[in-house]
Amino acid sequence: MRKYNTISATFMALSLIMITGSLATYSCRSSRTAKTPAIPDTLITNWEEKGAGLVFYFEKGESFNHPLMALWVEDTAGNYLQTLYVAESIAKGIYGHGDKSTGKWLPGPIRRPATLPVWAHSRGVREDDGYYIPTVNTALPDAMTGATPPGDFVIMSHLSQNIPPVFDIYFEINQSWDWNEYWTNNKYPDDEDYKTSCQPALVYKARIGKSGYENPVELSLIGHSHYSGKDGDIYTDLSTITTAKDITRKAWVKLELNVQ
Repeated sequence: MRKYNTISATFMALSLIMITGSLATYSCRSSRTAKTPAIPDTLITNWEEKGAGLVFYFEKGESFNHPLMALWVEDTAGNYLQTLYVAESIAKGIYGHGDKSTGKWLPGPIRRPATLPVWAHSRGVREDDGYYIPTVNTALPDAMTGATPPGDFVIMSHLSQNIPPVFDIYFEINQSWDWNEYWTNNKYPDDEDYKTSCQPALVYKARIGKSGYENPVELSLIGHSHYSGKDGDIYTDLSTITTAKDITRKAWVKLELNVQ
């Protein structure tokens, strides 16, 4: 337990209508003329699972600038159950700007334990180098990963059949180079992992049960990760977090009956 310091075309269409329609009241800014919300980018994951369908909607905030993210499921006792989505660079151990040996940036393997440490430690898979993030040789399947969308997006996924009736959805997000007055670039001068994270990853959570079939459930910000990924704890003091809170404007989740 953590310490607290194939999806059918019908399913896709109905879910997009639901998410862009019923959430429009959240998305519309103050204006004399309400605008129809644009359909966001869509990621489809875990299409071979046989459990209920799940739709996750993310609306970017003012500080959004190519963050990395993970979405996963735990039971109410804090036990990891299933990853629904994780950013491709973390899932595969390859970053687009990971190799400069030729004089220009090329894709290459990099270890970034501070990026999404709560998700990584929740999985409980420790690699030979002591980190809990996948390597090139232990890369996660394509079914649960993908490139980071450039803006608002929807994840359409299927839960596994062993997910309990009531469970928790966790969403972790981190953005490099977002220093502030507390999390400065010289705060931990000897910690190279910290320098790749700046303000630590933020963690959002929602508890989902039967009501999740009826209305979207909003995820709440509950804390931040360890600044350099040394553990998987959630630190609830958010007084030093500033712009990182504005990477995410809103995040919701909704369950759907599995449409085959």
